[in-house]
Amino acid sequence: MNEENNNATTLNRRDFLKKSTGLALAGAGSVMFANSAQASQQNKGWQHLSVGSAGSTKWQDVRDEFVLDPSNTYMNIGTTGSMPHEVLKQYSINNNIVATSPWDMQNKFGGWPHTTEMVDAIAPGFGANSDEIVLSRNTTDGVVSILNGLDFQEGDVILTTHHEHVAANSPLDIAARRYDAEVVYLEIPVYTGNNKIKEKDFVDVFAKAVREYGDRVRLITFSHITYKTGTTLPAQKICQLATDNQILTLIDGAHTIGMLNLDFHKIGCDFYAGSGHKWQCGPGSTGILYVKKSSQEQLTWFVNSSLGHTNLPTQWKLQYKGNDNFPALQALVDSCEMWDAIGRDKIQERVLDLSALCKELLEGNQAFPYGQLYAPNQRELSSGISSFNPFGNQQDLSILNDFRDRLREEYGYIIRTTDFKVKINDEFETHALRISTHLFHNEADVYGLVEAMQAVYQSM
Repeated sequence: MNEENNNATTLNRRDFLKKSTGLALAGAGSVMFANSAQASQQNKGWQHLSVGSAGSTKWQDVRDEFVLDPSNTYMNIGTTGSMPHEVLKQYSINNNIVATSPWDMQNKFGGWPHTTEMVDAIAPGFGANSDEIVLSRNTTDGVVSILNGLDFQEGDVILTTHHEHVAANSPLDIAARRYDAEVVYLEIPVYTGNNKIKEKDFVDVFAKAVREYGDRVRLITFSHITYKTGTTLPAQKICQLATDNQILTLIDGAHTIGMLNLDFHKIGCDFYAGSGHKWQCGPGSTGILYVKKSSQEQLTWFVNSSLGHTNLPTQWKLQYKGNDNFPALQALVDSCEMWDAIGRDKIQERVLDLSALCKELLEGNQAFPYGQLYAPNQRELSSGISSFNPFGNQQDLSILNDFRDRLREEYGYIIRTTDFKVKINDEFETHALRISTHLFHNEADVYGLVEAMQAVYQSM
């Protein structure tokens, strides 16, 4: 992990884990890293985030870009993020332009269809071509656009996992009933502390199903990061398996856009749908949809498009839905350009460093003798989400909700709960707290959260 500056107070993690109360907080320092911008930054407000006085950037400068309520520590980015100050400012200005000049919008967003320059600006940062990127409304919009666009046939098999979001499960069910296709839910490994899971374990789950169902398998769809536990699946390896067997892939990337340093071409997927309002910290009802150029001909139906009946390019068909919310889309692009200026690789490492610290402080902590971590603290399988239940009864949701609420009301730490089945045939749901660490957090936030969790636990 990057070191704090000389004014920061460091904590011995081993000593921290031995204590149940009276934890000393780490000093609020700033971590410095070099710029690695990947795309053109048209916004003029973030040069200082990439080039400081010593040719580097302080994380404290990044933290200062956010307008989050300082009386709370917000750690629920998995639900929604927070727009940076400059993005919020430009969003307001652009909304005023549209209200003042609704006909031509003062040419603020370029010529029709008004998103061309936006897509050009962000596509390189995601390892994609401009004609492969669509500015969607959210992950659900992207997933539904693809599933409704594919022409399934009777008997086709769709492989997915038992840890998918309802936004995928619902349209999958509709597609199955409409085409008389079959959706197969595969049990993927879940970390429970005493099992060492590997990337290969996830690939093997899909490989076994591909062998079983053979050429009936038309699509493999899965979450890059499961929203239930925060486990990162080996997307590139699963996509390679699919490619080798001539199977299409659709990835739910709700929790990767803005967290991980993504390269869609390298991942090798056919379709990738993500959110703009979560880890990318754009406004609500924004998202990013990737449609691989060579796979665009696989889409037959364009049910969400005003141009679906035309011979225009696929990207235009998917993009144009009439009078869109162009200020919101531009705000998403502004946020993407800020991330590019900082360096998406640096953001990923920062997020994973903080998440690793959180997991390390929670797992094996003597203050939680029955505590269970469900997010593996292995770099290749980890994410900015940590799922943890401090109680012995992992199925008791009421006590966990009370714990979450007291953590917010008494200590100002905002997190949420999650639920899932460890085994696909489990009779009851397992429940856990879900903690999100992001680029506007620091080590002191993580130590403070764990200290507050210990205090609440001891009082219950």
